[in-house]
Amino acid sequence: MKTILSITSAAIALVASPVAAQDRTGDVQIKLMGTAVLPDGEIDEVNVDAIGLPANLDTRANDNVIPKASIEYFVTHNLSFETIVGITQHDVDTVSGFPAGTELVSDARLIPATITAKYHFDAGGIKPYVGAGPAYFLWVSDEPGAATIPLGVTDTDLSDEFGFALQAGVDIPVGDSGFGLTLDAKRYFIDTTARWFAGDTLVIETEHNLDPWLLSAGVSYRF
Repeated sequence: MKTILSITSAAIALVASPVAAQDRTGDVQIKLMGTAVLPDGEIDEVNVDAIGLPANLDTRANDNVIPKASIEYFVTHNLSFETIVGITQHDVDTVSGFPAGTELVSDARLIPATITAKYHFDAGGIKPYVGAGPAYFLWVSDEPGAATIPLGVTDTDLSDEFGFALQAGVDIPVGDSGFGLTLDAKRYFIDTTARWFAGDTLVIETEHNLDPWLLSAGVSYRF
C-alpha cells in the first residue's frame, strides 16, 4: 500500500511540476501580423494662421489596417530587442471648426521606425511580455487635402519626430517546432508639426498629438 501511495504521489508531483522552459538565448523570432493603426491627430497648438482659422478647429487622423513584420533577437532567455517593418497611410480631417470630414492632409505615408527592449515572462504555455523603447516617425510623402487646394495651398509638410513607445503582448507557442501565435499592443507618445504653404509662403502651422495605438495579431517563428 505504501508503495502504491509513493508511486501515486510521485506521479502527481511530476504532472504538477512545470516543464523547464527551453533557453531562448541567441534565438531570433520573426513575426508577420495584421496591425490596426489608431492615431489621434488633434491640434495641440496653432503657431501660424494667415487665413483666420476657426477658434474651435480640431482634427483627427483616420485609422488604418496594415501588414507589419517584426524581427527580434533574444540577448538572454527573458530579454530581447525587437524592431518592426511597415508603412501606414493616413488622411487628416477636421472634427470641429469646419464641417466634419473636411480633408486637410491627404495620403500621408509614415514609417514608424521603432526599437523596443522586451522582458518575457514564463507563464506555462504562454509567454507574456512588456517592452519600451525609442521611435522615429518618418513621413515619406504627404499631400494637401482636397479642402485646402481651393484656398491656394500648394504644398503640405509633416515633420519627422522622435518619440517613445510602450509595448505589451503575448506569444503562444504552437507545438515545439518554433511556430506560434502572437498578440501585441504598442502605444506611442509622439507629435508632429504640420505646415501648409501657398507657393513659398507659410500660411498655416499647427502642432498635433499623434500618440497612436498599434494593435497587432499574427503568427511567429522562432529559431
